[in-house]
Amino acid sequence: MKTHYYLGWFNKCFPRNLEVALQEDITDRKSLVMISSNPFFYEDDGATERSWLDQADIMFDEYHLINYHVQKEDASALIQNASVIFLLGGNTLKQNGFLTEYELPNIIKESRAVVMGASAGAINMSAKWLCSKNFGYKVEISSVYEGIGLDDFSVLSHFDLENNLVLVQSELSPLSEEMNIYASNKDCAVRVKGDKIDILGDVYLISNSKIQKLDETL
Repeated sequence: MKTHYYLGWFNKCFPRNLEVALQEDITDRKSLVMISSNPFFYEDDGATERSWLDQADIMFDEYHLINYHVQKEDASALIQNASVIFLLGGNTLKQNGFLTEYELPNIIKESRAVVMGASAGAINMSAKWLCSKNFGYKVEISSVYEGIGLDDFSVLSHFDLENNLVLVQSELSPLSEEMNIYASNKDCAVRVKGDKIDILGDVYLISNSKIQKLDETL
C-alpha cells in the first residue's frame, strides 16, 4: 500500500497525532533520502525537516541528500533503495527543474517507499500546480507545471489561506475544474494511504471552482 504525506510547514515539531501516524506508517527505517529544493546549496539543507522526524523519534540507519553534488545515476539508486523519500521545502521551481533534469519523477512513482514533501516538496509531489505571482512566485504570467503525479490532485501548501480565500479560489478556479486541489497553511498535512485521504489541520478542498474546509481525520 503506497503512502504519501503532503505537509505544510511546522515551526517546531510535528503535532502528536501526526507523529503517531508517521510512526505507524514508517516501519522500514533503513534509509531516508531527502531531495533538495535548492540543489546548488549543501550546508544544513534538510536540517529542519530532519529535526521534525528526530523529535518524533523516527530515526534511520542512513541519511542521504540528493542535489547537484550527487551524480544522476547515484541519485536514482538511492531513491530505489530508500525507506522514506522526503522532498524538502524551499524553492518549488528549482526543485521541479532538478527533478526533471535528474529524471526522478518516474523512479519516485515506482518506489515502495513512504514519500513525504514539505511545502515546495508537497507541491511538487502533486499532479499539477499553479505558479502565480499571487502565490509568491517571481513571475509575470501564471503557468501550470507538471508535478511528480503521485496522486491525481493538485496542492497549494504553506500559504496564508485564512486571509486570502477569495484570491485562492479565483486563482485556482480553472485548475479546479480539471482536478481537486488541496490547499493548506502551516501545521497541516494531507495523507494518502491506499485509497484513503486523511486530513490534519486547516485544509481546504477546491473542486469545480467551489471551496470548502475539510474535517480533520488524523
